[in-house]
Order: sequence, then C-alpha cells, then structure tokens
Amino acid sequence: MEKFNSPTFGPLLYEGVIEKIADYIKEDPNFRYKVIVGTDSESRNGLADFATAVIVHRIGRGGIYFWRRSSLPNLFAVADRIAKETQLSIELAWKLRDTFRHNGLSAYEPEVHLDVGEEGLTRDMIRWVTGMVLGSGLTYKIKPDSFGATKVADRHT
Repeated sequence: MEKFNSPTFGPLLYEGVIEKIADYIKEDPNFRYKVIVGTDSESRNGLADFATAVIVHRIGRGGIYFWRRSSLPNLFAVADRIAKETQLSIELAWKLRDTFRHNGLSAYEPEVHLDVGEEGLTRDMIRWVTGMVLGSGLTYKIKPDSFGATKVADRHT
C-alpha cells in the first residue's frame, strides 16, 4: 500500500493520486500538461532518506504535486544514493505510465528529473544515470532543468 502526501489534498494512496491527476487534467483540458517524477535524498542518522515527487505541471499555470518518503540504511556514498534516486524515479514513472494507459491518460508520458548536473560531485554520473532512464524507455532532465528532483522532492527530504 503506497502512501503519498499532497500539500493540496493531504494523505492519499496511489489510487487517489491517479484520481486527482485525472481530475486535474479534466478540469482544464485545453492546457498542455507534463507529468514529472523526481527523487532527492539526504543521509542522516545512519539512514538515507528519499523523497519521490510526482508533479503535474499545467504549462504556464502552475501545477499540483504528490510525494512519498522511504528510507534505507547504510547508503552514504553519493553515487549509491543517486543510483537509488534514479531507480525509485524510474520505477514510479513506469507504474504511472502503465496506470495512465488503462485510465485514458496515455498521452501523458512521465519525464524523469535527475539530481545530477554538469557542476559538482555528480557530473561524472550523468551518462550512467541518463543511460538508466533512456534504457527504460523514458525521457529525462538534469540540472538546472530538473526541478522535480532539485526543488520539489528536495523540499521533503
């Protein structure tokens, strides 16, 4: 049972998230929408805390988002955490894509936002994690364009 949170709707199960996404898009179908999945993490107290966000961006008009949290012990190395962030985002993006195909939302392919960029510690990991995403049949953004991970998910780690 996957539990999510939303600043707009409060706690929801996965099925509730899908319902809210569908309602949000149907509310104003004349806009363009982008569905984004991003994960951020932080190590503390012997645990790596992960926050994975699902954002529905109504292009030019804001959006709504949902997030879930998880923790794993002993993931202190940046490379290990980035790999797990990428894996969590891919898994949720795939689940959303499969669900969308059965709920009349197949036009909305999730895009994965990665917490890596050309500057800093993660620059050597770009090809590795973008390859994971592309190999999964998804599209991605990296810093500075990956706000789903660096701004939204980051708020909940």
